[in-house]
Amino acid sequence: MTGGKIDSRLIWAIAIPAMITNVATALIGVADLWIVGRLGSAPAQGAVDLGARLFALLFTVMNFLKTGTTGLVAQAGTRVGPVEQAATLLRGLAVGLVIALLLLALKPVLLPLLLEALGAKGEVMTAARIYAGIRYWSAPGVLMNLALVGMLVGQRRMTAVLVIEVGYNLLNVALGLLFVLRLDMGIAGIGWSSLIAEYAKLGVAGAVVLAANREAIGAALREKVLSRERLLPFLSVNRDLFLRTVILSLALAALTRIGAERGPVVLAANAILFQFFLFSALFLDGFENAAQVLNGEAKGAADRVRFERLTRAILFRGFGAAALVSLFFGAFAVPLIESFAATREVAAAAMFVSPWLVVLPFAGVAGFIYDGVYVGASWTRALLLTMIGGTAVYAVSLWATWSLGNHGLWLSFTLFLIARAVFQRLALPRLTRAIDRDPTLEKAS
Repeated sequence: MTGGKIDSRLIWAIAIPAMITNVATALIGVADLWIVGRLGSAPAQGAVDLGARLFALLFTVMNFLKTGTTGLVAQAGTRVGPVEQAATLLRGLAVGLVIALLLLALKPVLLPLLLEALGAKGEVMTAARIYAGIRYWSAPGVLMNLALVGMLVGQRRMTAVLVIEVGYNLLNVALGLLFVLRLDMGIAGIGWSSLIAEYAKLGVAGAVVLAANREAIGAALREKVLSRERLLPFLSVNRDLFLRTVILSLALAALTRIGAERGPVVLAANAILFQFFLFSALFLDGFENAAQVLNGEAKGAADRVRFERLTRAILFRGFGAAALVSLFFGAFAVPLIESFAATREVAAAAMFVSPWLVVLPFAGVAGFIYDGVYVGASWTRALLLTMIGGTAVYAVSLWATWSLGNHGLWLSFTLFLIARAVFQRLALPRLTRAIDRDPTLEKAS
């Protein structure tokens, strides 16, 4: 079957659980920031933000293990079958474990270099070393979890993902409250809560995937799933996703570094705004998940008409959700900022740039959805190139708006989000025209 009317329930069945899951994930950073805010220290609050950005470089940059696995699993579901889905998972787990072990071996060198690159100094550096030094050891759990969750999303098992992620976040928050506010472990308690929760998540996610895919995994293990011929297409897709995410993480790190250069108050204020932006981005990323799965299935079936209709339908719903998010921030930005700020100075600095919270959901939503479209179709080279174009606009804007202070920083970030989506939209027609002609599962454009 080609084309056909798009059933909205298909989109919402993936997007809504993904939204709840992603919002629960955002609560890690938000809860950590709130808990540390109870300590009444701007350096400590800034240190948690720096530590979170550090792991955006170390761990979030590895998110290709989830997105790449999701797209390939979705395509395999309509073209090959469960054994190839299991083989994709095994490749993701193997690659993730190797990368994690390499990161652990390089910890004595990487950790201080990254903290310094993010602008940590004085009390902020001392606190960030404690938090990051503990959480770093969660690397194997984080990277293997990315592959496992990618498998579940690619198979449309969003309820399982929702239960796992919500449980993980509740455990993390509960441990953080216990360690910091009851046991008086300070910033180290935040690191330990994240570490313990991550490995608990690994155990549960692994058991859920194995229970539903035991036969397929067994069959895949009997094949040469890690042979050079089978591994290269997987690595090709994920190489481009990795480089794209590296560039994105560096763009986000620039937001932190420039804020840090303007002092701990601006750093802490920007940390609050960034967590709220991250909250909105993860909420809207529910539509990215829908695009990854549904567009991936349409690509796997070589159904260009359905692919195009899905893209339009998901974009329409995404902009509607962005409007709701903007209205929420317009109504509640002030009390939210006051609740999270460690000091009055931090609150005032955050209020000064809070109008950007209303703009950012609209600026980012199209790019988030196009990310899902490109990942679902394994157009990872094009995704990388559009990210490079958006980052070039970002760099020029940072230079041109330097005199505007913190407003210039957030203006540049907004332009970065818009430019990335514009480049993705311009590249899409050429890529989409090739769907009917190229049914190769693992081809990455």
